[in-house]
Amino acid sequence: MLKKARVRGPVGRPRTRPDAAAGDKAYSSRGNRAYLRERCIKAVIPEKKDQAANRKKKGRNGGRPVGHDTELYKERNTVERLINKLKAWRGIATRFDKTPASYLAGLHLHGAMIWIKDLTKTAA
Repeated sequence: MLKKARVRGPVGRPRTRPDAAAGDKAYSSRGNRAYLRERCIKAVIPEKKDQAANRKKKGRNGGRPVGHDTELYKERNTVERLINKLKAWRGIATRFDKTPASYLAGLHLHGAMIWIKDLTKTAA
């Protein structure tokens, strides 16, 4: 699943190596972390409690605890909330549009509507 991720740049081939990849505890497997590590991508994924307990149970052979940047993880939550706002629009949530261009236009339209709504909330 992580192999499909791409980061678009302004020109040329899309970047395939972001600075960091954020995910929830479901993506904290050893395989995902190893894949990100070999590509020099910082993993911003909290460790599951059972994984931490198993690591501690092994003592010195269990290895170091995983690093976790809480500030970057908070940004992941912001992005996730925006995606949930976009999915509130039925056409986007169900991917009803047949062409990628009309789907992208729907994303832009609903994104603009969310932005305007947030501007009116802060102005009031």
